[in-house]
Amino acid sequence: MNAPLVPPSAPFLIKGGRLVDPAHHRDEVLDLLVENGKVARLGKSLALPPGGTVLDAKGMIVAPGLVDIHVHLREPGNEGAETIESGTLAAAAGGVTSVVAMPNTNPPIDSGTGIRFVLRRAAETAHVRVWPSGSITLGRAGEKLAEIGGMVQAGAVAVTDDGNSVPDTQLLRRALDYAKMFEVTVIEHAEDKSLMGDGVMNEGALATRLGYKGIPRQSESIAAARNIALAELTGAHLHLTHISTRETVDLVRRAKKKGLRVTADCTPHHFTLTEEAVVRCGTNAKMNPPLRGDDDRRALVEGLADGTIDAIATDHAPHTRASKEQEFSAAPFGVIGLETLLPLTVTQLIEPGHLSWMEAIRRLATNPAKILSLPVGHLGEGAPADLVVIDPAEERTVTGFSSRSQNSPFLGWTLRGFPQLVLVEGRVILRREAVRVAASS
Repeated sequence: MNAPLVPPSAPFLIKGGRLVDPAHHRDEVLDLLVENGKVARLGKSLALPPGGTVLDAKGMIVAPGLVDIHVHLREPGNEGAETIESGTLAAAAGGVTSVVAMPNTNPPIDSGTGIRFVLRRAAETAHVRVWPSGSITLGRAGEKLAEIGGMVQAGAVAVTDDGNSVPDTQLLRRALDYAKMFEVTVIEHAEDKSLMGDGVMNEGALATRLGYKGIPRQSESIAAARNIALAELTGAHLHLTHISTRETVDLVRRAKKKGLRVTADCTPHHFTLTEEAVVRCGTNAKMNPPLRGDDDRRALVEGLADGTIDAIATDHAPHTRASKEQEFSAAPFGVIGLETLLPLTVTQLIEPGHLSWMEAIRRLATNPAKILSLPVGHLGEGAPADLVVIDPAEERTVTGFSSRSQNSPFLGWTLRGFPQLVLVEGRVILRREAVRVAASS
């Protein structure tokens, strides 16, 4: 357990909600009793133990807490943009009860000592569970393998040089071999740096018109093809994160058909926006991989719908206002996303009919936990009571964030489907007025 979970309070009975739990194939109206930080019982018309509290969830979705496997908490080294405390507060506000912290901090998390630092700071300050990942290479420099075994033993749940693709093919092969030995997933940011060069947005007519250097789509697909070939060679579990092009979706689809241990995620900003957002949002639409064309965006939606893309992850990347207010080419890559993850999924995928609630929760909670073998993402009896209650009809205009940074292209958007109640191991992290509470007699 990595987050500072205070002793759970008295029992909660969440009544009348639509329980959606893909891990147990449940989608029905059920009561859920929480006791001692765990899911104690599921059923119809459950009785509340003495001294407990009834939470009325009628008309709402009750689901496992969301699991975001790609989050930048910026601690240590860039606490002006985010901290473990502020980032996990943003996670709670978004219905996310587990975050996987990326290692591209300053200094990078590339040793057991670094992993233990993240776990210690999480125990002191976090609002939700924090699962650390470690760097594949020392300093994320792509030259020498980090001590993968030592990091796994210290608590790393994945290894990744996120933000950098390991450039040396032989080195990545060795990393995959070690990862298989230690039964840990390798998360790869698929990008050929020599093709990317100093590009800052998607290569094409719009980049030319705006006068910005472009990043070709092939910089991703070439690296993804290499990585998948190495996964086939080694038998290791490869996870391709924030994929953004039709070609990469097709590569993942073919890998799955071959039975390879290859999984993938994409972000809400990539399945919602196209490169045209750069014109409207400026540096708040600058991220890596960049926003692509509409055909790529539609390919991501198709990949989510047919199961090619296993998970939705935010790549939550906070930056200070000053750093984002630079000229576009000089500003850093990245946007925040923890607090818009759920409503964008509802508004862009569920309401248009691309995903059912069952399949959406599978990609937001069940599959992300499964990809990294995390003991969360489901609501079976005896499971940790990490859950979110969602009002699918609540409409809200995005005006600000709990995150320390505000660099989002979705400011001003009106979205639906916000969390009303968030529990982490039975502890109330968030409760809005829509969830009515009545103490038992």
